[in-house]
Amino acid sequence: MEKRNVTKQVLFSSAFLFAVSFGTVHANPLLSVNENCGIAVADNVKDYKTNRPAKSDRLFYSDAVEKKIKEVKGMLTNPYLRWMFENCFPNTLDTTVHYRVQDGEDDTFVYTGDIHAMWLRDSGAQVWPYVSLANEDPELKKMLRGVILRQWKCICIDPFANAFNDGPTGGDWMSDLTDMKPELHERKWEIDSLCYPLRLAYHYWEVTGDDSVFGDLWLQAIQNILATFKDQQRRDGKGSYHFQRETTRALDTMTNDGWGNPVKPVGLIASSFRPSDDASTFQFLVPSNFFAVTSLRKAAEILTKVNKNLALAKECTDLANEVETALKKYAVYDHPKYGKIYAFEVDGFGNYLLMDDANVPSLLAMAYLGDVDVNDPIYQNTRRFVWSEDNPYFFKGSAGEGIGGPHIGYDMIWPMSIMMKAFTSQDDKEIADCVKMLMTTDAGTGFMHESFNKDNPEKFTRAWFAWQNTLFGELIITLIQKGKLDVLNSIDVKK
Repeated sequence: MEKRNVTKQVLFSSAFLFAVSFGTVHANPLLSVNENCGIAVADNVKDYKTNRPAKSDRLFYSDAVEKKIKEVKGMLTNPYLRWMFENCFPNTLDTTVHYRVQDGEDDTFVYTGDIHAMWLRDSGAQVWPYVSLANEDPELKKMLRGVILRQWKCICIDPFANAFNDGPTGGDWMSDLTDMKPELHERKWEIDSLCYPLRLAYHYWEVTGDDSVFGDLWLQAIQNILATFKDQQRRDGKGSYHFQRETTRALDTMTNDGWGNPVKPVGLIASSFRPSDDASTFQFLVPSNFFAVTSLRKAAEILTKVNKNLALAKECTDLANEVETALKKYAVYDHPKYGKIYAFEVDGFGNYLLMDDANVPSLLAMAYLGDVDVNDPIYQNTRRFVWSEDNPYFFKGSAGEGIGGPHIGYDMIWPMSIMMKAFTSQDDKEIADCVKMLMTTDAGTGFMHESFNKDNPEKFTRAWFAWQNTLFGELIITLIQKGKLDVLNSIDVKK
């Protein structure tokens, strides 16, 4: 997906763009908070006005989310952080959620932001932080239920696709040499596209106890997921998926007539593309295989407790165990400097790609997703490696430091990587440094971006990227829940 080049194809919400372009006013650091109007008012008339769209232009309203915003703002003492949280946390609801009832069922189509299509990965991550509030807001619960049901529908249309249209509308990539359908926005096979829906559905069920999302559509979807994962273990040849695109960008197509570089069938699952939507080099993408293991085990628990389908549950468990065994054997590299670390990609032939990409799942994010224990010594070694200049996609400059990736290229840091470092940190200073860096690299917009230049945060990609915005809000709430409010309130950023 050439995300960088689509802003001319799909226009932003006018209200949202107006807010981003004109809402920022640099304020005196000595501020008082007026909670009634939602504005932090400075002593010298300048202020931080919310950059959210006008209430009449917001796509979805949640009373529980609004209460959470007010609660968190009341706890934060830094006015800029308070302002950024208010802008970012509700961004998915404000600008990307399209809820309706279709055929008597909840149905929610979620834009990724400036691209008006629904990525299985992005949509699952975008609404994730709201699940904890579902029991406090019946309308929010219905919206979340609609996302899950829509994701099952998408997987039943094509389990190899990463992004979908809101109906059979076709799109820019219909000429791709793969099995395109008009319902598909893009058909890049990525393991995580099938993991994020399982993660979201399990969490929703865990929080709400609502098992109504696990009906016939779910059973068809999980069978498609199992069949796709097994097909991409490449036990009997190349598998059924291939992909080519006419493009000048090498990572938007696949080598070897669309089949990619060879892999040796060792039990791992091939992922033709990464979460960045860039083609993989060695197709056994390690963080995504870890994600598959935990996702399959969640599916097995649902099938056992809700559907009483022990045979299908066993298929999930057996496959998870097989992939886990292969990861232990093939995913670990003995690095001369860092000791045993997880490789980013392997091929089963003994080749290893040592790097990390900012997009989640990543090596850094494995502890955030719960795919490895944060204290796993191999993970900790890997964490040190990926946040160092020994990782070719780690960049450090005068504005900040972090991980990028080939999707945007040299010197461009993804705020998502800084957030993942903070999520997985056990060091208060490291957490404070990460949040401060996020606050000082927003280019004064009050929002996160896809990436920013290591030396100049005003050079950034994607002004409207809802996943990163909502993830920032999730980070602040998570840190407060972990008892890190004092850490947040100790950050000294004046703008």
